[in-house]
Amino acid sequence: MSVPVLVTGGAGYVGSHCCKALAAAGFLPIVYDNLSTGHRWAVKWGPLEEGDVLDRARLDAVIAKHKPVAGLHFAALSQVGESMTDPARYWRVNVAGSLTLLEALHAAAVKNFVFSSTAAIFGIPARVPIVEDQAQSPINPYGQSKLAVERILTDFSSAYGLRATALRYFNAAGADAAAEIGEDHMPESHLIPLVLDAAAGRRPDIAVFGEDYETPDGTCLRDYIHVADLADAHVLALRRLIDGGETRFFNLGNGNGFSVREVIATAKSVTGRDFAVRRAPRRAGDPPSLVADATQAKATLGWKPQRAALELQVADAWRWHQAHFAPLGGRDSASP
Repeated sequence: MSVPVLVTGGAGYVGSHCCKALAAAGFLPIVYDNLSTGHRWAVKWGPLEEGDVLDRARLDAVIAKHKPVAGLHFAALSQVGESMTDPARYWRVNVAGSLTLLEALHAAAVKNFVFSSTAAIFGIPARVPIVEDQAQSPINPYGQSKLAVERILTDFSSAYGLRATALRYFNAAGADAAAEIGEDHMPESHLIPLVLDAAAGRRPDIAVFGEDYETPDGTCLRDYIHVADLADAHVLALRRLIDGGETRFFNLGNGNGFSVREVIATAKSVTGRDFAVRRAPRRAGDPPSLVADATQAKATLGWKPQRAALELQVADAWRWHQAHFAPLGGRDSASP
């Protein structure tokens, strides 16, 4: 019989891929999602319980019904630009929502917790690649909200015996290799799907925000990590906690930085299509370079990324994009 685990935000991009990996590993993912950004069609490997992380009564009811052995928390707001213009919403959902969830799990004596964190907690790093114990000085409310939750986890571990793992993603990319699920945000803010939209003719061009950063080609550098590799890390982290592992925080990335220009060039090569590229001003809250040192995740979790090549990540995303989105002139998107 599958072991139940609560997955908040399991109808979203990373959460749904983790649900597939959890099911393959013998767990039953109980998806808890308000469907504000997630999709009902992405819930394929366990039941869907609709609800908000700020709704304590609903959380208590779902936890009592399914009796999960752990919580995996993906439900959050994640757009850096929006966090700069509406920080109150980010503090409410990301911090108050996480605290409400943690209190509900604590009341039900659920001691295992995996948290979806972010490289944004580091702000503009003093050195790259970034290791876990580098100074954490987020430069936007999104990163600040995620760092605040990490500190709550540390306090809950000390006071209540919570066993927690925070996984600091760099840039999630790609899609399920079988094209069952993939990335579909409304509005879309991630570079690779935006570039593929341009390749498909669903948008007129792709904007490059800033070409004067201190990087080899002047555009931002990011460490792209395949979403399936992220999902594998969550399963490993969960198993470690169930086995009694102590609270630890890990970086998840491939250790390679690719510029905006390199991503665009790769997309043109993979899709075989050309599209317009335009210059745009820098965006507030964008660090020049974010590249991970994931040595600790590999050593402690036994994690080994399998789909690290940027070409493979773009190819998987393109396969999903072609299967999922309606042709130009049709609907904006359709379920697979």
